[in-house]
Amino acid sequence: MRYAYGVTTALLLGGAALSLATGLPAGAQVAQNDAREVQAVVPRAGAPTSFAELVQQLQPAVVNISTRQRVKVASANPFAGTPFADLFGGQDQGGGGSQTREAQSLGSGFIISADGYVVTNNHVITADGQGQVESITVTMPDGTEYPAKLMGRDSASDLAVLKISSPKPLPFVRFGDSSSARVGDWILAIGNPFGLGGSVSAGIISAVTRSTGQGSAYDRYLQTDAAINRGNSGGPMFDMKGQVIGINNAIYSPTGGSVGIGFAIPAETAAPIVERLKTGQAIERGFLGVRVQALNEDLADSLGVPHNRGEFIQAVEPGKGAAQAGIQAGDVVLRVAGKEVTPQQSLSYIVANTAPGTRIPIELIREGKRLTVTALVGRRPSEEELAQQQSFDQNPQADNDDNPFNNPPKRQGEGVTEQSLGMSVLPLTPQIARQLGAPETTQGLVINAVDASSDAAAKGLQRGDIILSANYRNVVSIADLEAAVKAARASNRPALLLRVQRGGKPATYIPIRLR
Repeated sequence: MRYAYGVTTALLLGGAALSLATGLPAGAQVAQNDAREVQAVVPRAGAPTSFAELVQQLQPAVVNISTRQRVKVASANPFAGTPFADLFGGQDQGGGGSQTREAQSLGSGFIISADGYVVTNNHVITADGQGQVESITVTMPDGTEYPAKLMGRDSASDLAVLKISSPKPLPFVRFGDSSSARVGDWILAIGNPFGLGGSVSAGIISAVTRSTGQGSAYDRYLQTDAAINRGNSGGPMFDMKGQVIGINNAIYSPTGGSVGIGFAIPAETAAPIVERLKTGQAIERGFLGVRVQALNEDLADSLGVPHNRGEFIQAVEPGKGAAQAGIQAGDVVLRVAGKEVTPQQSLSYIVANTAPGTRIPIELIREGKRLTVTALVGRRPSEEELAQQQSFDQNPQADNDDNPFNNPPKRQGEGVTEQSLGMSVLPLTPQIARQLGAPETTQGLVINAVDASSDAAAKGLQRGDIILSANYRNVVSIADLEAAVKAARASNRPALLLRVQRGGKPATYIPIRLR
């Protein structure tokens, strides 16, 4: 997102209650010995005079969730550097040690069955950093506490299912149909903001299928203006039928508090995952092995393609479905399995919700030409495995008299790159490549300086970055880059697509606006 504000995913720290989409009147349904369900009192159509009757029916099924954790924290050693330092159990590089302390977290959740299954967010019951959750407690609105057992969790969708045991049937709610939700519909949120249990807020649905720009497989939310704060995480978003159509999950805020932009996981996404987590089944998702980027205005302009349609392939993992299908870095994917790729329906979302082993057609643009390939969808690795694959080493560049940057050769070319791109470049020699941590055989241009007021600087380009290509054409001389700039201007393209490599990291495509 092109703002300084951030999506504060864990700000809500709460649990969410979901109800199964059945078409039955929902509300917090109390299981009776005669198996009858209490019908929720629904306000009249239009703006309700009061939500009180509906809240009275729903609130018993919304719970508070707390965890007790053991967390390792760094501690300063006041006797570091003295003979008494070892009395504090060892030293680290800063002369201090680490201590294990007790910590707590609070969130929200809701009961989805009379026998005690509870839904919440995964981050509500996950310890931070090197912490470890020792116990989870579910607190009912009347203050009754139950120890909870973790039945299943899924970090990708940020969902978790707990189980509590009670001598009597528990009140519960059902999932509703989030796919029928419309912008402007009334909703209720009940949860545990800032530890204030049983808090209720009302609002409307501000947007459906909202993408926050995070690019994850589940970056597709219901947006609301109802007050959502820390501790609301995992709590339910109810429609006026008393059914759970969303699980409060994140807020968008410059302050950390509610500014009327909250996000909830849609029930249509959560319900099938919750059913599998209840039985301890693994969640399998589709995977192609690509790193994608939204096709923003600059990127679209550099490629000469329409805005807000398709996604750009930054990298392809060898041996995976995309590579085997012939997809390449630099391709623009337009449709996947017959579904158009848009900001509201990303490639990651479509593929993640496709069963592994499925063959799907993929329509794309490569250097201005349309192609269709068929890819075999694989199984998505766990979030931990993906994190390991995305960690790379970076070699610092040398800073001494032997560094050619300190004794650059006389500038070559006509000065087009300085005038149009706001940066100066040098031919990449084997010596410079070696000092930058790149193979000596790498061919391209190395950035020598970047104008702080240029778009190149705003996009993060810096001295030492290696330019491999411009608009898909390899550049081995300054003249090559200047020719690419002139060609872009001749085609009335306001931006130039550069492929840039930094240190030992994979090359990345970056659109730079011409000036």
